Amino acid sequence: QVQLVESGGGLVQAGGSLRLSCAASGRSFTTNAMAWFRQAPRQEREFVAARTWLGTSTMYTDSVRSRFTNSRDNAKNTLYLQMNNLKPEDTAVYFCACSLAPYPDTNDPDYGMRYWGKGTLVTVSS
Repeated sequence: QVQLVESGGGLVQAGGSLRLSCAASGRSFTTNAMAWFRQAPRQEREFVAARTWLGTSTMYTDSVRSRFTNSRDNAKNTLYLQMNNLKPEDTAVYFCACSLAPYPDTNDPDYGMRYWGKGTLVTVSS
């Protein structure tokens, strides 16, 4: 059974940093695209970042570009999201997700992601 488990969330002041991790198990994800999404209170889930399986292409939503970095360690089956210069509007539950394909599907609101973690809460105080 495929499992994605996020960790690293917490409370941080504006301008601070956090690194989220997503540990994948149940199969190898080395040939799959992976992504981060987030859902703020009373809002729809939104795309944050995605990465192809080779890392040849990474994409970010405009609001986090230049502040967040999406990386992965295929040997550890782990996806990371380094978040710098955090802002109160970054407060949300962050989810990692995995596709069955090597590339995200940008024509799909979920970017073709098939498996989802349960999320980790990030709270940024002003």
